[in-house]
Amino acid sequence: MLKNGNFIERSLLGALYFLKESVLADEHAAKNGFLQAVHPRIKTITMIMFIILAILVKHIILLVFLYALCLTLAYLSSVRLGLFIKRTWIFIPLFSLFIAIPAVFNIFSPGEAVARFSFLGLDFIITRQGINSAVLFVMRVAVSVSFAVLLALTTRHFVLLKTLRVFGVPQVFVMTIGMCHRYIYLFIEIIENTYLAIKSRVGVLVNPKSGQRIVAWNIAQLWQRSYVLSQDVYNAMLSRGFRGEPVVLHEPRMTRVDFSWLLFAMFIFICGMYLNWRLPLY
Repeated sequence: MLKNGNFIERSLLGALYFLKESVLADEHAAKNGFLQAVHPRIKTITMIMFIILAILVKHIILLVFLYALCLTLAYLSSVRLGLFIKRTWIFIPLFSLFIAIPAVFNIFSPGEAVARFSFLGLDFIITRQGINSAVLFVMRVAVSVSFAVLLALTTRHFVLLKTLRVFGVPQVFVMTIGMCHRYIYLFIEIIENTYLAIKSRVGVLVNPKSGQRIVAWNIAQLWQRSYVLSQDVYNAMLSRGFRGEPVVLHEPRMTRVDFSWLLFAMFIFICGMYLNWRLPLY
């Protein structure tokens, strides 16, 4: 990424760089880690179990334990924790935080007052029940997203698509995900090349009307190129024997480690549901 340049340039290149890093994560799936060695079906089942548990529990301490378990699994799977935390907390959990902010006030969550303040002549009261509800909602989203991202990072995308088909996910849905995964990288490259081409031919300073014409022409050109390319790619896939089903060269076999991990995940799920039933709400 460039250190110099205007704000729009830095923002555009930064967003493209982050999107590229988020999509192209096969290098993590190729590492020798714990989850990489687990059978894809067993790994998918256990991650879904943890996500369901995170949705059902009503205690923050249990969600903190699940998040700590997720970070431990990421560390044992040779995933950089800084990169993993940045990926899991940007967008969805951060957006859910803004959604949960109104819940801390007594208007939506009556209860024990924790803080009071006035704004524009209006009195606002923050309640303990509201804070607990907001934290619980954000933690649920963060834990669920973390396990989903960890599954995607530690599994090659075509293996994950094959696993989804085994669990009965519709073929059209799986094929659409596979095509989007392959096409996003090319789309990013086209945007980068188009931006550099415009900058090299026009320069940095452009009057508004010329800028609007350039942007409109490139949008139309990108749409046309995308339509033609999608047809060419689909015809090329059909000519090579593609029939809508993801194919894996070597089907992994289940081992004792896989069944041991499944039993451990079931134990965590049962204990979590039991504690969720026994512990008081607050």
